[in-house]
Amino acid sequence: MHTDRFFSPEPNIRKFARELYQASRKLPIISPHGHVDPSLFSDPAATFGNPVDLFITPDHYVIRTLYANGISLQALGLPLFEHTNPIDPRQVWKLFGSNFHLFRATPSGLWLSTSLHDVFGIQQKLNDETADSIYDDLQEKLNSPEFTPRALFKKFNIELLATTDSGADPLLHHQAIRSSEWSGNIVPTFRFDSLVHLNHPSWRSQIDDLAIVSKIDIINFSKYLQALQTRRDFFRSLGATASDFSALSAYVEECSTSQVDEIFQRALKNQCTPQDAERFTAHMLMEMARMSSEDGMVMQFHVGIFRNHNQPLYQQFGPDIGGDIPLAVEFTRNLRPLLQKFGNHLNFKLILFTLDESTYTRELAPLAGHYPALKLGPPWWFNDSLNGITRYLDLVIEGAGLYKTSGFNDDTRGFCSIPARHDLWRRLSANWIAGLFFRHIIDEKDAHQMMYDLSIGLTRRAYHLEDQGG
Repeated sequence: MHTDRFFSPEPNIRKFARELYQASRKLPIISPHGHVDPSLFSDPAATFGNPVDLFITPDHYVIRTLYANGISLQALGLPLFEHTNPIDPRQVWKLFGSNFHLFRATPSGLWLSTSLHDVFGIQQKLNDETADSIYDDLQEKLNSPEFTPRALFKKFNIELLATTDSGADPLLHHQAIRSSEWSGNIVPTFRFDSLVHLNHPSWRSQIDDLAIVSKIDIINFSKYLQALQTRRDFFRSLGATASDFSALSAYVEECSTSQVDEIFQRALKNQCTPQDAERFTAHMLMEMARMSSEDGMVMQFHVGIFRNHNQPLYQQFGPDIGGDIPLAVEFTRNLRPLLQKFGNHLNFKLILFTLDESTYTRELAPLAGHYPALKLGPPWWFNDSLNGITRYLDLVIEGAGLYKTSGFNDDTRGFCSIPARHDLWRRLSANWIAGLFFRHIIDEKDAHQMMYDLSIGLTRRAYHLEDQGG
């Protein structure tokens, strides 16, 4: 792992980028949006298991690349819906090692190599010949007290880690973390997809769960909203500062009370149409914006993913196996009803994420550059990469301004990739800022302030975390 990786080959830019990066290296990590399992931290004795449990099974980036190159999910140890055939994790790891070349020059390859090197001190390249020895080295460390989830949380210098949790989740692990004497700051995020998308396979059972945890009999739309607000309040009591939602499009529509209740009643009877589902989602975006304007929770909105594109594979193995594909998105017209009603509201904050880079300069930067309530999320999912991050900074900042962005979030299930992802962001931020400096766009003082803000300052402000870290 070269110490100047990702920096410009131009000597002056590289030298100043190195200086900026070094100033940010010891800053804490703020992870305001991710998918790490909170159960890893609720039990002081919890471990990561084996190297496959840590690096392969939870990481849909890894699974996606291997499957795309002809390696079956069964061979990677993923269970079928119908039954589970356990596979020796060492065998899975050797298969992974012999195919590690598939990750060359990919974001996953960079994160994996950085994690192996920086977290576990692995000096060898992972391949067919080294797989066994690296597996043994990793397993020995994973069995030691220095490499438990709680120990690595401290080692990574994580100031805050936000998980993503269904609104119907009782949050037992978060409660256990809070009631323990451990000092790690882990908070939930109120995710309401499965409670809003009427065509979601588990929507009806999720409503039943919501009724149980909220202690509200959800017999109509009004009771449903009351239950959601009750859960938001509970999430906030455990430190949550944000909600999260994902949809195919940014379409928003405000239905009348009678219209939306009729749709809800049909859904309860399993009689809703695809048009019902679309209108209900569009209306609920307005309702969630209203709730955020009242309780101050940041509203995160991820737009433009066709989930589970590979249906035969989804039916065999379920979601989150790398079969989600980006879609084109239109924001300017679709989001206008919400922004007309809440975009000027001082107590409302909306952070937008997209995989459609064509909207950066055409729609998102101009919208964020006008509406006080709107901020732009970082390059997300397929775009939090060497070139994706650079494109984002080039395309967004001129139109919106640095301070209408929200810093970085790692959006990962792989806990040990968190410092690797933030390291990539900080290195590329340093390189981008150094380029501005040597084009005489900013001065040295501005450069250092921008580096601090891109590392943690923007994120603290975007997610109302100023009182937690300064």
